[in-house]
Amino acid sequence: MRYQAITPPESLRDYVRFFWVLESDGSPYIHRSMADGCPELIFHYEGVFDELNANGQTEKSFAAGIHGQSQHYSRFSIGKAFGIFGAYLYPYALPVLFRTPASACSNLMIDLQALPGNDLRELEARMFSAAGNNERFTVLCAFLEKRLLQNRPETSPVFSSVQTIISQKGLVTVQQVAAQSGYSARQLERLFKTYSGFTPKLFSRIIRFQAALGAYGSSVKTLAEVAYDCGYYDQPHFIHEFKQFSGHHPKTYFRGDAEGTEWRV
Repeated sequence: MRYQAITPPESLRDYVRFFWVLESDGSPYIHRSMADGCPELIFHYEGVFDELNANGQTEKSFAAGIHGQSQHYSRFSIGKAFGIFGAYLYPYALPVLFRTPASACSNLMIDLQALPGNDLRELEARMFSAAGNNERFTVLCAFLEKRLLQNRPETSPVFSSVQTIISQKGLVTVQQVAAQSGYSARQLERLFKTYSGFTPKLFSRIIRFQAALGAYGSSVKTLAEVAYDCGYYDQPHFIHEFKQFSGHHPKTYFRGDAEGTEWRV
């Protein structure tokens, strides 16, 4: 399995955290997407996954679409070769680029075909027919840059609030973020949900969990040290949050035995 992260051009860095590619030659694979405060624009240019529902049923996932920011985990399976090109977005990129409130995308997977715009159909076709990932990168960057020019977005102090919580790995209070933004805590909560899909408190919890995931592969830290470094007040709290957002016990995850971690190797 091959995973690659790609830095976006300067023109897109306020909206795209990074681009990524995940490819496999065909071994059966179950992917688990964890809770995440940021959405992704995804193109399955080879192979399409089945989503595994909690009731044991499966349904075909989209070939291209938006995987909205989520507070729970999802499971997907495939038994053949696949290739995926994705853009990992800041949540406020959804209203800016797609004129869709982030709150309308929370915990949802939205097929690109369901969104308005003939240019999205053209984008999907070009991403699937591209000669390689360098071309996909060029095509998608050009599309997003054009959308920014067309939509002429006005920035909001909430954009900086979202970036602050991410940069501080969730270890910042709502009062601190509100003071930075110039809004009251109540005003911030209302606007924050529009631009991020979640309340500031829930968003911070999810970002803190994502920071904990980043300790994967570290052989020098104990579970207690990971919990402390990520701001959890005790290990039981850390275990509870981790299981809620991933479905895994952190010991299983950090040991490398958890489902859907092959891409991290």
